[in-house]
Amino acid sequence: MDVDQRVEEIQSDGAQRHAAQDTRVRTIVQGENLDVLRALPDGCVALCYVDPPFNTGRTQRLRRLRTRRDTDGDRTGFAGKRYRSEVVSVSQFADSFADLPGYLEPRLREARRVLRPDGSLFVHLDPRESHYVKILLDQIFGRDSFQNEIVWAYDYGARTKTRWPAKHDTILWYARDPSHYVFGYEAMDRLPYAAPGLVGPEKAARGKTPTDVWWQTIVPTNGRERTGYATQKPLAILTRIVAVHSRPGDLVLDFFAGSGTTGEAAARAGRDFLLVDSNPEAVRVMRKRLAFAAPKTLTLRQFVAAGGPV
Repeated sequence: MDVDQRVEEIQSDGAQRHAAQDTRVRTIVQGENLDVLRALPDGCVALCYVDPPFNTGRTQRLRRLRTRRDTDGDRTGFAGKRYRSEVVSVSQFADSFADLPGYLEPRLREARRVLRPDGSLFVHLDPRESHYVKILLDQIFGRDSFQNEIVWAYDYGARTKTRWPAKHDTILWYARDPSHYVFGYEAMDRLPYAAPGLVGPEKAARGKTPTDVWWQTIVPTNGRERTGYATQKPLAILTRIVAVHSRPGDLVLDFFAGSGTTGEAAARAGRDFLLVDSNPEAVRVMRKRLAFAAPKTLTLRQFVAAGGPV
């Protein structure tokens, strides 16, 4: 069974088991994430994944284009026909922090507080800041709570001629309690063996479990999954994390929600979700992407008035 088939199986099974429940938390909050975190009660979150700014020092920008036939268009396409491209939307933010760990510290402390005793935090970074943030997380959670440094490796995009091309991100996993945490081994997707004839038919049919290096392409520019958000992460990455580190009906939190990948992975696997972002464009993208899950969209004031996740 390949990864995509296992993703579909996990999503279908989780959604069916969760459908019978009467109450669901599927909420998007537009507001400052630290304020939202401080409004959450202790121990209410089973799993937290965050993909904070990478501190590249650049403005992250992505334009979404729509192309249509136009005899006076600005480009020539198939069979010599003319086309015109229109900018549908522009997603951007300034990815620059003088002290990224200092910015993250109060948010990560709140993240630990809101985790259940068996909960886990995943922090997605790149090599520029991952070592600084790991030291910070060791201080907040304790070094024993560090479980894995997961390397997301991809082979896509330009290749510099001045150094080894950077083709990986780092995902740090910390357990709230290193002696007691959710790890659904049986829910893990399986990978094909490179030499199935050497392991026997039974093991070959079952496949092997992933390691701490995850090979997964980035979201294709023209793929169906693409939302047009500048820093969108692949659904397969979040589906694996959600499937293994939470159970149906659990609440999954992402307070740097961006394009809403965490929410889609959670909803399709039968989990609840709480997504937070201050960027109106991010909220627009999430509402459109997650329309199938019928999420509530709240302002910070509404969220606080409601007393937390609703």
